[in-house]
Amino acid sequence: MLAAARREWALPIGIATTLAFLAFAGGGVAGLSRPAWFAFVLAWLFAAIMVCAFAVVRHAEALARQLGEPYGTVVLTLSMSGMEMMMISAVMLTGHGSVFLARDTMLAILMIVLNGLVGACLLVGGLRYHEQTYNLYSANSFLAVILPLAVLGLVLPGITASAPGSTLPMLQAIFLIVMSLVLFGVFLGIQTMRHRDYFLSPGDPPTQDADVAAARDSSIGHHVGMVIAYAIPIVLLAREIARPIDYGIEVLGAPAAFGGLLVAVLILAPEAMAAVRAALANQLQRSINMALGVALSSICLTIPAVLAIGFFTGQRVVLGLPAADTMLLLLTLVVSMLTFSLARTNVLIGAVHLLLFAAYLMLLVGQ
Repeated sequence: MLAAARREWALPIGIATTLAFLAFAGGGVAGLSRPAWFAFVLAWLFAAIMVCAFAVVRHAEALARQLGEPYGTVVLTLSMSGMEMMMISAVMLTGHGSVFLARDTMLAILMIVLNGLVGACLLVGGLRYHEQTYNLYSANSFLAVILPLAVLGLVLPGITASAPGSTLPMLQAIFLIVMSLVLFGVFLGIQTMRHRDYFLSPGDPPTQDADVAAARDSSIGHHVGMVIAYAIPIVLLAREIARPIDYGIEVLGAPAAFGGLLVAVLILAPEAMAAVRAALANQLQRSINMALGVALSSICLTIPAVLAIGFFTGQRVVLGLPAADTMLLLLTLVVSMLTFSLARTNVLIGAVHLLLFAAYLMLLVGQ
């Protein structure tokens, strides 16, 4: 019992931080004009959210081991994407954050995942094992959903004449919501039922029900409860961290997309480390499932959530990307299609993706 309590040291930090900021009702961010206080508040909130996010991934991974593949990866990716959706929704519902927050966060997640994370996994795996193999059907299934939704959700609103100011009219927004949810539902059916073997390493048999039952124990309920317990402080602190982020963008002259990048880093850091560890252990299939899975579930769940909140609250939601970001996104999608058309990966492919991620950071800083 005592050992279990020690493992959950992050929960008191998250609860105490949440209570402290809620008790002062914004008073803790009243002195943001002082640089030292601004840095302290931002670092405190960032650290508290980060340790809770790592704890969510730890418990989600425990569930994943007990549920077996491909269900385990689904749990991990839905945990990360659910946190992203709840964080953005919390910020929107409390009236903080830029109208570009959802767009910038989704772009940051796609850039971090498709370029930074995929590139890092392929690079470290290639350096250690020269070449690695994976199941082509899995990557192509992910990209078949990511590509149309990325273009329809982030590119089309910026160029269509019926979407002034890069916002979607109601009919197009409803269509995009329905399309996102339908595609996500069909994909989950493919991944968990009809074609489970697509998402396993070549030659590995699908997880048998008897194997899954043997891996289960009475702690499943405990892990589910802890995921929820850690997610609550993350969501509540999201609206608090929006204030110093907004201040940094508006007063200190930070790049406008910095808020989206910071939210994406908070969400992806724990799972990114797990994906890189899997690549180092020569489990590239697991890395790809986690990386592309979080990108897919992120865009499928976040777009409907932010558009629905915009309808009900009357807030303006801008999804269309500017020209430079549009070109970088399209280039990333094309390179990803080329990368995952090959049955083997190597260092060169990883380096290409990492350089594209560096280009994204360069454009971000230059805004």
